[in-house]
This record gives sequence, C-alpha cells and structure tokens, in this order.
Amino acid sequence: MMNHLPIFMRKSKVFLELFNAEEQEFNQLNVVREDLQSQLSVDTATWGLDIYEKELKIKTDKTKTFEERRSVIKSKWRGFGKADSKLIQLVAESFMNGQVEVRYENPNGEPNPPYSIIVKFIGTRGVPTNLEDLQNLIEEIKPAHKGIEFEFTYITWNELERGTFTWNDIDSMDLTRNEFETLKVE
Repeated sequence: MMNHLPIFMRKSKVFLELFNAEEQEFNQLNVVREDLQSQLSVDTATWGLDIYEKELKIKTDKTKTFEERRSVIKSKWRGFGKADSKLIQLVAESFMNGQVEVRYENPNGEPNPPYSIIVKFIGTRGVPTNLEDLQNLIEEIKPAHKGIEFEFTYITWNELERGTFTWNDIDSMDLTRNEFETLKVE
C-alpha cells in the first residue's frame, strides 16, 4: 500500500504508524481465518470437535486426545446404514489402530445361532486406547441379538526368535507387563 502513496506521504510517521497497525490487524485476521478453516475438517479440528460432538449427540470428554475424539466422530458419521460386516469394518477402521477384519461366528454350533461379530485388529498390535468408544458405537449399530468380541494382535515368540522384532522394538511399544506376558505364542 505504501507504494501507492505519493512520495512525500511515504515518509510520514503518521502513515507509517497507521500502516503498521493495519498490518498487525491483517496478520491477526489471517491467523483467525486459518484457525476457523481448520475447524471445517474433523481431521484438523480442535475446538470445533465440541461442535461436531454436539451435532452427533456424542458426550464430550476432554480427557481424551484429539485423535480419539476424531475417531469417535468419524465412526459415528460412518455408522449409518445396514449393520453388516462392511459397515462394522468401516466404523472400526475409522478408529486409531486402523485396519480390522470382521467376521461372524456361530459360537455353539446351534441350528439358529445368535452369531457373534468378531472384530480382529490386524493393522497394528495391541489394544486401541479408545476401545470403549468403539464398543459403544458398535453396540449402537449392530443388531441387538448379536454379540461382539474383539481380537488383538500381539508380537509372537516366533517373531522374536526369528529376529523380526528386537527387544528394543518391544521396549518402544510401551507395553505393560501384562500385555507383554499375554503375547501370543505360536
């Protein structure tokens, strides 16, 4: 803007102070605009998550991380439609710990079984931090007569013996003693 002023005005302290003040205001407006724009996507929202949760009738829990809250919101959005294995898989995969395999299983071999829905986490190892939220969402969308079970993938002793994983790898996974002791043995 200074370049559009006559030369004698470009040296004016009044105009310099005025333009400096305007520059600060424009910079602040840009920060606010960018923040507001980031709230329009669940993947980048922070304070906007409260609005998404209210809209979807999800109880806001500020003790959860942004990622956990985003997972619940995405799952709730995806959780509409026929409650088949594809829908349950879509909902489960929107959570942290990603990739899952969903199958139905007849637990007792009965002629008209109630079938259980088995959700196996195969994308990463261990138990997702927000498993309770996932359980609640699946309970909302699955048929009431079907049970739900979760299976988790852990490091096997054979993987350790083959050198697929080292003790440093395990240490970096931050497993509790109980989680470590329940590693699957092939």
